Amino acid sequence: MAKVRLIVIAMVGGLLLNGCNRNSNSAAGAANKVRIGYVGLTCEAPIFTAVEKGFFKEEGLDVALVKCDWKNYKDVLALGGYDVTHHLVMYFLKPIEQGLDVKFTGGIHRGCLRVQASMKSNIRSVKDLRGKRIGVPGMGTPPFIFANRVLGANGIDPSKEITWLVFPAGELGLAIDKGEVDAIADSEPIGSMLVVQGKVRNIADQAADLPYSDEYCCAVLVNGKFLARNPKASAAATRALLKAAKWVETNPAAAAKLSVEGKYLASTTDQNTFAISHLRYIPSVSGAQTAVKLAAAEMKTAGMLSPSTDVAGLADRAFARLEGVSDEWLNSLQVEKVAGGQVTPNWIKRQYARFDPADRFCGLCLLPVIQ
Repeated sequence: MAKVRLIVIAMVGGLLLNGCNRNSNSAAGAANKVRIGYVGLTCEAPIFTAVEKGFFKEEGLDVALVKCDWKNYKDVLALGGYDVTHHLVMYFLKPIEQGLDVKFTGGIHRGCLRVQASMKSNIRSVKDLRGKRIGVPGMGTPPFIFANRVLGANGIDPSKEITWLVFPAGELGLAIDKGEVDAIADSEPIGSMLVVQGKVRNIADQAADLPYSDEYCCAVLVNGKFLARNPKASAAATRALLKAAKWVETNPAAAAKLSVEGKYLASTTDQNTFAISHLRYIPSVSGAQTAVKLAAAEMKTAGMLSPSTDVAGLADRAFARLEGVSDEWLNSLQVEKVAGGQVTPNWIKRQYARFDPADRFCGLCLLPVIQ
């Protein structure tokens, strides 16, 4: 029976790994070889930057990129299909609670998730969402988890007092237009675009609302077994990604262009620049630890973690401090400022001008997050 079980595990692992596209030989061999997983998202700009700007090479690493789908991303990391990535804290906490051996090692950025209500509705606050229909890009996705956290923190039982409806991410705005939902939970760049188009108002904004505005939504993740075998390479990869995050914050327009021209994602340079400019790439080690604790506590309140889970214990198990990776190092780290690589308020205004003024809603209130 045990032999049959091993065969089944091997077959499932093979199917999952086949769902990933490896850009070069990914066989784990030398200690400096690291496989970096990615999906092809706007917020993954530091991954693409670290490759294109040579930050991985500066750390002495031989990196191979492994492109995966959302549906098997967590499983492929657990099975060793890639070694390091950066991704949403909330997306991995439940699997870690259930025994997934991965570790967060540093915070990358803040502010990519939203809960938004139709401009045609009378919904003005989270408490107004009780009994309403909320559209999400999938059950268990980061927007769904964020919405559950927000609702639970406001005394609403997400499993009993909300009707959840699933739509493809690109069709959430259409669902709002058709009146099929009262509100939606989404991520960048969709959230900002729908606000600009006047379709929605922000009800909970991870970029602006406390306590979420100071919370790191995305952090570096390392496969636990890889970390145990290769602590120096794990630390080096983390440093490269944190340095790249700092570079993206300093040069958001240049980072957006780099991602698009490198064909790492399907977008235009302007759309990608607009989305990146609304995120805050201010890397932090202590900030990531705090985010893990806060997310775990609110996920437990919302019923997304076991009632018996020790939040502090889970947070400690989920995070690893690595040699040479510290806030002190980050504070001393300097990155170049590329000429023309920044996003200015005038550029943002020109993007808004592409839309009919009647379709805009409080567009300029997004400007304070632009540096």
